Amino acid sequence: MKNCLKIWLPVLLAVFAPHFAGGQDEIIINRDVQGLGNTKPILVSIDGFGSEVTDILKFDLYVQGFAFVAPDAAQYQISGTSAGDVVGRVVDRFGKTTILSRSYNGATLRRQAHAFADDVVLAITSKKGIAQTRIAFKVEAPSGNREIYVADFDGHNAQAVTHDDTIVSAPSWVPGRAALYYNSYKLGNPDIFYHNLSTGERHVVAHYSGSNISPAASPDGSRVAMIMSKSGSPNVWVAHPDGSGLHKLTSTSEDSSPCWSPDGQWICFATKIRERRVLAKVPAGGGDVQVIRTTGAPNPTEPDWSPDGKWIAFTLQAGEFDICVMPADGSLPPTILVRGEDPSWSSNSRTLIYARRTGGHYVLSLLDVYTKQVKDIRQISGSDSEPAWAK
Repeated sequence: MKNCLKIWLPVLLAVFAPHFAGGQDEIIINRDVQGLGNTKPILVSIDGFGSEVTDILKFDLYVQGFAFVAPDAAQYQISGTSAGDVVGRVVDRFGKTTILSRSYNGATLRRQAHAFADDVVLAITSKKGIAQTRIAFKVEAPSGNREIYVADFDGHNAQAVTHDDTIVSAPSWVPGRAALYYNSYKLGNPDIFYHNLSTGERHVVAHYSGSNISPAASPDGSRVAMIMSKSGSPNVWVAHPDGSGLHKLTSTSEDSSPCWSPDGQWICFATKIRERRVLAKVPAGGGDVQVIRTTGAPNPTEPDWSPDGKWIAFTLQAGEFDICVMPADGSLPPTILVRGEDPSWSSNSRTLIYARRTGGHYVLSLLDVYTKQVKDIRQISGSDSEPAWAK
């Protein structure tokens, strides 16, 4: 159903939108995200650690906007050892002060390195790091079998959540909990399941005739939005986690991909209005649908609202698939960032995970929106897609 090409090139290629009955929109190609500016990486050096810990630290920091240089060119000098346990320190070379000095134990070197990376990010930027977060995604094995997996954000320690041996898709985390919603054909129909990862317990949330797809938990976990066609057209519905209290929110055409504003007041989704694909939002308690302008980026889909409420990332379908970011209020036009689809924000509201096609299959990549720095995560054999970041 989807397609994407290679990862972002140093110079983005111009893409032209298809003609619509009401005229033609030209896609805007920008190198910099309007409203974020042209952000340069934070220059750091890393010294003294073993190769495993060094590689982990470089991965963790790179996708959060850091770049690596020699000690005499770095603003911050990161040093330490990893013989047995990780011991690390960070020196502000310009301020001539030690801003972090800490040792770690009681876990694997990988866990200790992730914890140190998060402390480095906090010490330098005053923002919480993402190295100890988790992701969920769909894996399609070479045999064609599909299952939902969860893993560390870099793809390590991956574990299968489902063993349905059927079509599964669209994992979505319940914020602050070890729990997922997802679709499965286990009962012979596209149904929505809730799955507690701690206990293994799961139950059906929606098993109505037609499609029950694209679940998305509210920020407080008290409701779930989904796309259901039980009344004919696929529309946005909300319900309690057990499926009770079902309420239809929209009567538009071909709705898809709901996501919540971080305050829980709005649900953003893709839909078709006057034969054109658009992004829209509707009050979570019901009300009028409002179109979100994506000037210069027609045919948007798969929106995701950043946890800080400032941004909406989405997939642009115009010949190829591209990841775009725009202000959530539509006050500035979208910016095309990278070739790919299905973006999902991390808790830091600056790093995205997305799927891209390469060599006939999908892989998952991380993008620092501010610096455009990209890294592929560790892959499961087969095709990895439809990522969702735990928040």
